[in-house]
Amino acid sequence: MRRGQLLVSLDDRDLKGSAVESSGMVTSAQANYTATTQTTIPEEVKKAELETTQLKAALEIASRTARERQALYKQGALSGREADAAYAGEVQAQTAYDAARQHAALLEQTTRVTDRQSAQGQLTSAQGKLENAEAQVSFATLRSPIDGVVTDRPLFPGETAAAGVPAVTVMDTSSLLAKLHLAQASAQKLRLGHSAKVTVPGVEDPVDATVSFISPALDPGSTTVEVWLKLPNSDGRFKVGTPVHAVMQGATVSHAVQLPPGAIVPADDGSTGVVVVQPDGTVKKQSVKVGIRTADAVQILFGVAAADSVVTEGGYGLDNGTKVTVGKPSAAAEGDKD
Repeated sequence: MRRGQLLVSLDDRDLKGSAVESSGMVTSAQANYTATTQTTIPEEVKKAELETTQLKAALEIASRTARERQALYKQGALSGREADAAYAGEVQAQTAYDAARQHAALLEQTTRVTDRQSAQGQLTSAQGKLENAEAQVSFATLRSPIDGVVTDRPLFPGETAAAGVPAVTVMDTSSLLAKLHLAQASAQKLRLGHSAKVTVPGVEDPVDATVSFISPALDPGSTTVEVWLKLPNSDGRFKVGTPVHAVMQGATVSHAVQLPPGAIVPADDGSTGVVVVQPDGTVKKQSVKVGIRTADAVQILFGVAAADSVVTEGGYGLDNGTKVTVGKPSAAAEGDKD
């Protein structure tokens, strides 16, 4: 299966109907916005402009009357009182005209802005509903987000898909992860990229793997560290969920002194110790400090040397000064060593 391949198709007739309805609302809102921004001036603005025109005409008449009466006054044909009254009429007409002109300009600006904003809001709302409807239609088809294989399909044709419940599970099985929990002391010896061997049931040879993740925190329930091992699976022969056995090499110590686990006994002071055979044939419990432990061997950091003879089994019941005889390995043991 490839990324983008169709997995599930749901019945989307109702969703498509909502999308068509939303598309019509966008068309209507777009037409309203165009009419609002490009058509004639609104009625309120027309009325204010008409009033301004009338007051401008009245101002012109008042100005002409004032000039004529001022000329007659200078000729002595008209009293000063009548000339002053004409002048006062001109001033009043000028004031009324200026106020009307300002009111018309403000009304035009405000009306156009508010109408444009209202139309823009309706158009934006309709576009948002259309985008939401189209998104709902797109959700009716499920496509694979990755290259992989379908590992679970709980729904079948005709069943209702519940919200929050997976419809199809797709996994990329070209590489798998083996998750295990280690003691903190063991996990501290690991690093990302360290090699490991994974034994898979039904597969004869161990599979090479690498450490891909080491949790930075302890598991609160078991106080262990979760470690992931990544192993290749390009041919798909390994199955998800298979229990495996893993062996990892965390640290390598050259020329290490090591003893079998059975050689470790409590020392006289309560610390970790071993039973050492003295040159005179007696034994003595010697305190030692141990390092790396495995199922087959324990590293000895100091306390005994490689040349020392150590009791590897049964040393727990020997007291200091006990006489022992160092013999040769049995034939069976020699056969095992071969």
